Amino acid sequence: MEATQNEQNSKLNHPGPQPQTLSKNAQKKLLKQQKYEAKKAEKKALMKEQKQRDAERKRKEWEEKLAALPEEERLKFIDSRKELRKERMGKRSEERGQKIQRLTQAKETGQNIVVDLEFSHLMTHSEIHSLVQQIMYCYAVNGRCSVPSHLWLTGCQGEMETQLQRLPGFDKWIIEKEKQSYIEAFSERKDDLVYLTADSETVLHELDPTKVYIVGGLVDRNRWKEILLKFLETKDWKASFFQVIPQRKRTEGDSENCQVVDGEESEEEIKESEMKKRCLEVLSHD
Repeated sequence: MEATQNEQNSKLNHPGPQPQTLSKNAQKKLLKQQKYEAKKAEKKALMKEQKQRDAERKRKEWEEKLAALPEEERLKFIDSRKELRKERMGKRSEERGQKIQRLTQAKETGQNIVVDLEFSHLMTHSEIHSLVQQIMYCYAVNGRCSVPSHLWLTGCQGEMETQLQRLPGFDKWIIEKEKQSYIEAFSERKDDLVYLTADSETVLHELDPTKVYIVGGLVDRNRWKEILLKFLETKDWKASFFQVIPQRKRTEGDSENCQVVDGEESEEEIKESEMKKRCLEVLSHD
């Protein structure tokens, strides 16, 4: 009984750790983020509803158009649509073949670019999901480039690997997938490794085809991977940045055209979201 009483007294005198309270500034930021996420979800739902209405409208217009045609013309019209669809499928198949050829060639002679995935333990489930979506987008963009790079995913394991495996056709991607780190994957080429970071004082003026450039796999929304692909095509850093970075995210050097939208999705981000959806549809057919 005395021991039990002592334990109770100890708990009263030494209470457990109290939950930390957020500062006013942190609370404001959290509330702002919650409002943004709610508004984003609402906008996404509205866009989905609009897409469904558009699909239904087009279906009705198609049915009405067919019903207004005489039997013979209706059959000819249906046949012409079938032929057009066949042509589109043939063109898509041809483009897919050309993409495979470009990516296969890049595997032999292209610029090696590595996405370092060893930071996954620092990210939440949703952040990892976001990074996986960006990787999918990067692969799709790379495949459409006239001068694609050869992509590597290193440190690909755990939940990161699990989520990547869920992507349609991921096993058929023409990239290198390594569970080991980039240091281990390029153990014989350590002198050729260049880790890209904004903290470095070294300025990268051009890409050296003999080097291996590494990008940290974090969900900080940076656009290094897309920028590198543009530079391979244009050989112009300014043009590459301006083609990729939205106006509202550019530095003060372009401030005349810069539009800051706080808590709102810019037109470029909406287009990027739609592009990711199209990338998923394309990859699912590959």
